Amino acid sequence: MQAEDMEVPIMNNLNDNNGDRQRPKGKDAFKDQQKESESSMESPNLEFEYGDSDTITTELSELYSYTEEPEFALNRDYFEEDFRNHARGRRWAELSAEEQRAYVMRLLDALEVTDRDKRLKVARAILYLAQGVFDECDTEVDVLHWSRHNIFLLYDMGLFTALLELLSMEIDNSQACSSAVRKPAISLADSTELRVLLSIMYLMVETIRVQTEDDLPEWRAAREAFKNELGSPLYNEEPFALLLFTMVTKFCSMNAPHFPMKKVLLLLWKTILFTLGGFEELQEMKARGRERLHLPPLPEDSIKVVRAMRAASPPASAMELIEQQQQQKRGRRSRRPLVKQDSLDTYNERDPFKNDDARDDEDDPEDADSGIEGEVDPLDRDVIIQPPPPPPPLRPPTERVNFPKGLPWAPKVREKDIEHFLETSRNKFIGFTLGNDTETLVGLPRPIHESVKTLKQHKYVSIAEVQIKKEEELQQCPLSLGEEEVEETPAESLYVGMLPNLSQYVIALLKLLLAAAPTSKAKTDSINILADVLPEEMPITVLQSMKLGIDVNRHKEIIVKAISALLLLLLKHFKLNHIYQFEIVSQHLVFANCIPLILKFFNQNIMSYISAKNSICVLDFPHCVVHEMPELTAESLEAGDSSQFCWRNLFSCINLLRILNKLTKWKHSRTMMLVVFKSAPILKRALKVKQAMMQLYVLKLLKIQTKYLGRQWRKSNMKTMSAIYQKVRHRLNDDWAYGNDIDARPWDFQAEECALRESIEKFNGRRYDRNRNGDFAPVDNCLQSVLGQRVELPEDFRYSYEMWLEREVFSQPIQWEGLLQNP
Repeated sequence: MQAEDMEVPIMNNLNDNNGDRQRPKGKDAFKDQQKESESSMESPNLEFEYGDSDTITTELSELYSYTEEPEFALNRDYFEEDFRNHARGRRWAELSAEEQRAYVMRLLDALEVTDRDKRLKVARAILYLAQGVFDECDTEVDVLHWSRHNIFLLYDMGLFTALLELLSMEIDNSQACSSAVRKPAISLADSTELRVLLSIMYLMVETIRVQTEDDLPEWRAAREAFKNELGSPLYNEEPFALLLFTMVTKFCSMNAPHFPMKKVLLLLWKTILFTLGGFEELQEMKARGRERLHLPPLPEDSIKVVRAMRAASPPASAMELIEQQQQQKRGRRSRRPLVKQDSLDTYNERDPFKNDDARDDEDDPEDADSGIEGEVDPLDRDVIIQPPPPPPPLRPPTERVNFPKGLPWAPKVREKDIEHFLETSRNKFIGFTLGNDTETLVGLPRPIHESVKTLKQHKYVSIAEVQIKKEEELQQCPLSLGEEEVEETPAESLYVGMLPNLSQYVIALLKLLLAAAPTSKAKTDSINILADVLPEEMPITVLQSMKLGIDVNRHKEIIVKAISALLLLLLKHFKLNHIYQFEIVSQHLVFANCIPLILKFFNQNIMSYISAKNSICVLDFPHCVVHEMPELTAESLEAGDSSQFCWRNLFSCINLLRILNKLTKWKHSRTMMLVVFKSAPILKRALKVKQAMMQLYVLKLLKIQTKYLGRQWRKSNMKTMSAIYQKVRHRLNDDWAYGNDIDARPWDFQAEECALRESIEKFNGRRYDRNRNGDFAPVDNCLQSVLGQRVELPEDFRYSYEMWLEREVFSQPIQWEGLLQNP
């Protein structure tokens, strides 16, 4: 497929901020920027802990939109109507285990009826059980307890397989699809059956996935069995995740606009997370993989290092500096520096964004006379200092915090870096090179010997490098090395299933991400992702409109969260499984305009997005089914929750930054895309979010493009450069800050992508193409094993066996003497 066919249209220019909103002019613009700068100055450190997902309560509540709230009572009514006839006045919690199993078996039998309405009522009754029979519970903890108990019971009775058959029937329901295509406006009512089925399946996957300390032994065994079941071919010889990917592509191709995409994406994300494993499991798998390949262990646990980091203060904004200049003009007699307050003052010189002390300026006369200060970009200067200011008072020792000495990351060196260093040194001192020889140091001076020794001490060989080397050997010697033994991991099974339609899956996910992005404009030809949130009757009061507006924004945020987490998991697991599986997914993402799409997402007031309060706590599950519903007012809707940030939005931002890092790492052609799309100012604005992990990935993206941005940008952004030195891993001979590296010179970027694509196609052809040349297939030359093979003959051949012998054997003249003679 050509790159043009794979593009996801980026409807707005990256410089158009916040969609249709007009830019204010004059005093209004100044006031808006002043407010934004004040909010950035006062923004506190965000106490955010990154993980695979949010708390179980939040993850369950995000499954339902606020528009679905009346359906909780509907589920309860259908359950009680049927249960009343069976239990005769008793409650579900009062039944014995055998009685509960008997009732669940009765519900499973009722799921097989042909009447669609009766089947829906039974499915709603099962959903009520999965939701924790909340009408019998007094607290949210009780609801979660009974939900967990019932879900393990439902799984044990074989419910998931029955739901899978019903889901496939609904997907193939052409009548529902055609009627939805003809409808001008699609609402909740068009996806009732699908929403009920997907809700039960999501509750099962998410509840069984999460481990708790008080799990019964049989529950732990059920978890492993369910995990293997989801990763194995369940339906049509394919894993369950592929069925959900099919739903996504069908929805994006406008063939099934009534599919509830939020529920599908959430279920797909949690299925991948469950079957392949989360980030901590990935770290363990990576450690085991290195041990299996006899590589040294990882220098550190990246998850622990990032969690131990502290956020740095953001650079001052333009409005702050203008104000400081005005105050400086009014108060020149005071001769005092106007220093921006810093929440991390205790770290003193360790703060990367903190302005240098005035004494440092005096100690460095070169910088004072070079005129660099006059060229500093106002967006990056934190303070205006008048020389010579009085030295600030020394802080008492009690205020200092012991900061760990050294950098958080161990430096790494690639084999390629050592080869490049030796090639340069040999050309300089000897006048010729020795190719890839990194051992011979004859003729080189002693300092070069020491440098090579230091480089080799920090040499890091990744699993990807070993895989690439092995693949090259298999391509060069297909006969002598024979067939490669491929381990049947869940990631391998998923890749094999996704490979034929991989580009369609990637494009569909990016289309949904574009539609859900807050900076996207609404267009008539864009896909409608609100089919499972819009009610049948549109709101008529201001309060209803506010509630629906919050629901729609929340709906979009959850979609972004699910897609970003899903794409990141796929990239990380495929990279660990085989580097070329990762590369083909990355290339599809790049060709489908993923890089500008993510930059467009960040081209907004990112602080406002992260602190958005698009949630109504009293309507969240399970709160809304346990407590009495208070009267909603416009004030209570505007207030939202009391947290200083929205977990899902910050989680989404970090995931998107990590995806962008994955796509551009060691890919200079893609790094140039960051430069062409002017990503540096967009990424620098994201540094205002005082969260260490997010700042780390922003700084990584700035580091890889620094060499392309020119000397003036580097001089004007010394605070950002200092932050990169402090927080990002060092490559000992990486000339990233100066642009002298050969990689900074222009070359044919298209050739790099084409060479990568050629390697990917060779890998896929060798490993997965069953129609390759049979001459290269291994042959069994052992006479005993060949004669011992049992050959199954067709029925018609048995009847005509004697005729075949007469025609092919007895009537053919064979020169036996000639065959037996030596040539």
